[in-house]
Amino acid sequence: MTMDLVDGLVRRIRRTPHLDAEARTQVAIVGAGACGLVAALMLHDAGIDCVLLERDAAPSGSTALSSGFVPAPATRAQRAQGILDDSPARFAADIQAKAHGRAAPALVQAYAEAIGPAIDALQERHGLDWIVLDNFLYPGHSRHRMHALPQKTGAALMASLQAAAEVAGIPVLTQALVDTLWLDDADRVVGIGYRRPDGREEQLACDALLLACNGFGGNAAMVRTLLPEMAEATFGGHAGNDGSAILWGEALGARLRDLGGYQGHGSWITPQGALMSWAVMMEGGMQINREGRRFHDETQGYSEAAVHVLAQPGGIAWNVFDAPLLALARGFPDFCEAEAAGALRRCDSVAQLAACIGCDAVALQATLATLHSRSAQPDGRVFTRGLAAPYFAVKVTGALFHTQGGLDIDADTRVLRQDGSPLPNLLAAGGAAGGVSGDAVWGYLSGNGLLSAIAGGAIAARTAAARIHANKDSHDE
Repeated sequence: MTMDLVDGLVRRIRRTPHLDAEARTQVAIVGAGACGLVAALMLHDAGIDCVLLERDAAPSGSTALSSGFVPAPATRAQRAQGILDDSPARFAADIQAKAHGRAAPALVQAYAEAIGPAIDALQERHGLDWIVLDNFLYPGHSRHRMHALPQKTGAALMASLQAAAEVAGIPVLTQALVDTLWLDDADRVVGIGYRRPDGREEQLACDALLLACNGFGGNAAMVRTLLPEMAEATFGGHAGNDGSAILWGEALGARLRDLGGYQGHGSWITPQGALMSWAVMMEGGMQINREGRRFHDETQGYSEAAVHVLAQPGGIAWNVFDAPLLALARGFPDFCEAEAAGALRRCDSVAQLAACIGCDAVALQATLATLHSRSAQPDGRVFTRGLAAPYFAVKVTGALFHTQGGLDIDADTRVLRQDGSPLPNLLAAGGAAGGVSGDAVWGYLSGNGLLSAIAGGAIAARTAAARIHANKDSHDE
């Protein structure tokens, strides 16, 4: 069975009782983003051999394009900063509250329990030096639990994970585009086939397979079908998000889940093309349309904000803030790069700000005046202070960053058939699998993507290691 993709290649499922490949590994991992690299590091720690296969010349994925912030409770880094009242149960409750109870309960619990130990293991065994962002709360989080490396970028997170994999001696095959999964008649994966840039086809036999190859945001046809409200949105994710895992799953008769879930972002700086931290909105910034008005409660979240922004005239809004909030924004490298590229506008008066936005100055003045009342806005938001000149503005649009639906998995990351039974040795995590955001854009809690990648990668490694050790023990008897 084959499924065609937008790159003109084919994703195949083929059958054979045994794959006679030149190379063999215990665990093959498709995708060397955060999910794949974390799984590989945890497998290495468990004494299990693995090989990462990456389609690009250098690992990157959606992680490198993100801010690199990972939510986790009860960690070593939290304790070091005096944050002592967080727990997996509290985190799980926050996840479900944001998703209105529509996230997969077993997976929410599994990820909430696994992410803290995974963050600690990456710090203690692989040198990732986490800090906790404790000067603001992202939408939906009841505690300061957003972890970052000191550089505060996804690129730095990817670089650190790659460096750790290199130190561990984990093989990473780049420019290896996996197009074929080989299974026996019992649906057990026996190996994979991959294509090199020169067209050569190679094979790798394995005892277990982890799909960590992300979602379908880069597949325009799938987005049009599954996420029609994002069909015309800017795609801010990685081109490798081509839907391979879903198409392989369909060919295998696997169950899919939450395909309507995704992370949007209502603060995609245009035309520079970068994410602006939502911390500015949470701490008192606002979004203004070309009519000089606010149009939603910004504190509900940056994911659903994408839909609100795209509904404005021209699909454009302006992030408006003042000097104290500019100082906050400059604490994020992505913003500094966008500012250097000319994204920031300074306006010394309301008239200048109105001219910048292209809106009526009277309407804008009325909007700004309401912030000083300290009473709830019509949408329910309460501003603790008004903005003061000079004003600063950044032009933004709504973007699709990555999808949150995919293969249905159990709490051990095993891929499930339509009847709910697990495939013998096929695992999926990160963007390849259904996440914990439910089936709508508003269900995305800040950090859910990297939560799924890192917690899912750690759980998948544990599941694969247990299976391989069990098989070894049975053969030794």
